[in-house]
Amino acid sequence: MITDILIIGGGGAAARAAIECGQKNVIIVSKGLFGKSGCTVMAEGGYNAVFNPKDGFESHFKDTMKGGGFINNPKLVEILVNDAPSEFKNLENFGCLFDRTSEAEFSQRPFGGQSFNRTCYSGDRTGHEMILGLMEYLSKFDRIKIMEDVMAVKLITDEIKTNGKKIKKCFGAVFLNLLTGHIFPIYAKSTILATGGAGQIYPITSNPKQKVGDGFAIAYREGVELIDMEMVQFHPTGMLGTGILVTEAVRGEGGILYNKNKERFMKNYDPQKLELSTRDVVSKAIFNEIMDGRGVDGGVYLDVTHLNPEIIKEKLETMYSQFRAIGIDITKEPMKVSPTAHHFMGGIKINEQCETNISGLYACGEVCGGIHGANRLGGNALADTQVFGAISGKNALKNSEKNEFDISNVYQKTCEFINSLESCLKSEKEDSNSGTNVYVLIDELRNLMWDHVSISRDETGLKIALKNINEIKEKMKKVSINGIVDFSKKLELENMLLVSEVVTKCALLRKETRGAHTRTDYPETNEECVGNFVADLNGIKFVKIK
Repeated sequence: MITDILIIGGGGAAARAAIECGQKNVIIVSKGLFGKSGCTVMAEGGYNAVFNPKDGFESHFKDTMKGGGFINNPKLVEILVNDAPSEFKNLENFGCLFDRTSEAEFSQRPFGGQSFNRTCYSGDRTGHEMILGLMEYLSKFDRIKIMEDVMAVKLITDEIKTNGKKIKKCFGAVFLNLLTGHIFPIYAKSTILATGGAGQIYPITSNPKQKVGDGFAIAYREGVELIDMEMVQFHPTGMLGTGILVTEAVRGEGGILYNKNKERFMKNYDPQKLELSTRDVVSKAIFNEIMDGRGVDGGVYLDVTHLNPEIIKEKLETMYSQFRAIGIDITKEPMKVSPTAHHFMGGIKINEQCETNISGLYACGEVCGGIHGANRLGGNALADTQVFGAISGKNALKNSEKNEFDISNVYQKTCEFINSLESCLKSEKEDSNSGTNVYVLIDELRNLMWDHVSISRDETGLKIALKNINEIKEKMKKVSINGIVDFSKKLELENMLLVSEVVTKCALLRKETRGAHTRTDYPETNEECVGNFVADLNGIKFVKIK
């Protein structure tokens, strides 16, 4: 199968990229159901954009850089804040409906780390509204094909000569159909990775089951650079014990955090911004309250009972329904919440054109690093999907038009890889009654990462994590496989192990506390560490920001 542009991903970034290059032959490949298995559809809070004349791009830029611990790529941040308003208006053109004021201006609520109310929204289901509009608009394109329940297992790359120099080039990817077990290639002039993050390497996460870090792993194995992988955001408020998100909009509308003593503890951590401090600060505050014995059943209270019940039902409709389903009326009693693994600030290193260090390979959305630095501000992710989704689609389109495309040099190698994978699947099915259960190893890895590489980290714990990751790798050699599902889970575990190892190694090297990365053995922020850890097949290097 050959196409002009291949897009791997099933969320808002993939959809926006496809719209931008829909005049060409485009194949979108989603690991789950397109539009329903990504994180965009689950995003509740809002989309940051400067619309109010009293607000400004410079203010949004400063907030984003400060929130990111000043290790963001300033060029990418500038693009984000400048393009966010126009892309938001594009969403309305695609059919999305957002809340407006009585003066017909976009409604904007306060979010953590923002110096101005700049978070646009559609109730507390903003991402859901976005994906509906994007999917509706995509249906107008005859040349866009969508393939669902298909997992990317390998990028197709090769070294070519251009202008007398050798460069690495992407020619598409190899996929596994999760329903039939069919393994096949899709060759493409341009390939866009929009695969999201890796929240599933933790046992408590807001992420859907597909988000195990496939994009990070398949890119890294081909020599793509990963940046800031130690920076994993834990959303302060997940439903206790489930990880299901309790949107920041709850605090934006006036929700208050209390400990078991009914103390508004955020006044001890950020007396100015309180509950609307940045997510890293609020997560650490909740974590500290729980660890110091002031928690409630392993969490804390989040209370909106002081608000007008009709306002809650109107502006926090999803949250109201979500808690009513478990017998809690949030207009009358507080919610119990605790931190949950949520967003990867780190990821594939891109430039302003969304290009990676491999020719013909682009990336957008959460799979990219550099935009959010050490901590993402709530409301910046949905803007990120649209701004960089559009840029990646635009540049992938240009590349496909000028590209002389010849797959003859990669065809045989790709066939050999597919044959070896098919043989592996067949042999493992025949020997399925012995060995370690893959699901046991997945749980072992997740618990390991939660215990040692989550909100609070130290050298001892990180070294334990690395040692145990290597032990799980050894156990992987004897894993038992019985059918397509087990085989796909083994492939996922290989990706999870790779991502976990890179995250842990980068966390070990960053000997300071910055943003979402907290080292209890290095509790201060070190100005000598204003820079990025960049990982590739040659190792991890520190690139200082001047």
